[in-house]
Amino acid sequence: MLKFGIPKGSLEAATIELFRKSGWKISGSERSYFPSVDDEALRITLARPQEMSRYIENGTLDAGITGKDWTLENSSDVHVVADFIYSKASMRPTRWVLVVPKSSSIQSVKDLEGKRIATEAVGLTTRFLETRGVKARVEFSWGSTEVKVPELVDASVDITETGTSLTANNLRIVEVITESYPQIIGNRESMKDPWKRSKIQRLVLLLKGALNARDKVGLKMNLEEYKLKSLLEKLPALRNPTVAHLAQPGWVAIETVIDEKVVREIIPELKDLGAEGIIEYPLNKVVY
Repeated sequence: MLKFGIPKGSLEAATIELFRKSGWKISGSERSYFPSVDDEALRITLARPQEMSRYIENGTLDAGITGKDWTLENSSDVHVVADFIYSKASMRPTRWVLVVPKSSSIQSVKDLEGKRIATEAVGLTTRFLETRGVKARVEFSWGSTEVKVPELVDASVDITETGTSLTANNLRIVEVITESYPQIIGNRESMKDPWKRSKIQRLVLLLKGALNARDKVGLKMNLEEYKLKSLLEKLPALRNPTVAHLAQPGWVAIETVIDEKVVREIIPELKDLGAEGIIEYPLNKVVY
């Protein structure tokens, strides 16, 4: 059996949905840290991203998904299997940023000499300051770090995806310390086991397929063959579609995958160019 960890918290719902689209149904996560899954060879465990790499390093779990940042924070010796750039809000990486109040006199990292900094990522922050030759007091903070500046500390190192929370708290970024994104990591001994390694690689293949399908749809349509060249010239977004001849002479069937955001613009154009029987359908996986 493969013991696989899923991050508890902000990425939990997105990850479970990714598994669903990949072919695994996970249920009961809202009631238990050990939800059920419709695969007898797979055991799912929910764990905080901050702790995941430690569980994988010591063999409690064979593999799992966690942020690159927490693996670095814990200095965990694990095998990085694959990167997965997705999040609760977008497909962008998250960033660990050094922030101060907009009114602060601190303009650069050098200005933090002797200052107090609050963060949940003490290791990342300390090592960053060491590379800049700056000595500051780095204090551990349990979440909501941004509200502690400037009354309790001079600066903070926070994780942000959109920057909305920083703006709301009247903070500005002095410097980006690192970017982070989810990764599938594996225990080094588990990766030496042929069955476990194969199971993890199959998981990665299908999870990446589900991620590739995010925000894409399939389109099918029929068209008189003599109109095909004109349609493809005018709609380059169709990008080398599959074209097959129909039983009815002079007609072809066209099928392609496109970004969902362009569908509302492209379907009326397809209709104007003579396409008939246009069908849009959702995608679970796109495996390249």
